[in-house]
Formats: sequence, C-alpha cells, structure tokens
Amino acid sequence: MIVLNGEPSGVSPGETLAQVLDRLGVSPDARGVAVAVDGEVVPRADWEVFTLAQDARVEVLTAMQGG
Repeated sequence: MIVLNGEPSGVSPGETLAQVLDRLGVSPDARGVAVAVDGEVVPRADWEVFTLAQDARVEVLTAMQGG
C-alpha cells in the first residue's frame, strides 16, 4: 500500500509521481510544489519517470504565502 500525505491511497506501485500529482489535481508545472518519497525530495525533472515502489510514503507539499 502506498501512503500519500499520511493517508492510505489508491495509488498503485509503478505509477509515476506525475500521475500522482494529476490525481491530486496539482499541475506538475505549478510553482511552490515539492514531492518527497520515503523522506527524500525528488527533483521536479524526475517526476515523469520516477515510479513508486510498494509501501512508498509520498508527501506532496505546496508552499503558501502568508504569516
């Protein structure tokens, strides 16, 4: 099972990070978006080809303005 933002998800092993972002409605071109898999940040240039393994923990972070 792949955990997405701390919750069990319907994401399947073998899906790319770009596909995960699409599921979340997040454009891969959006500014202020970062993705970490198992605690390691994955460079944006790799999102199209980075495939998820079984039991991966994925965190999608978006920067927000404000104080």
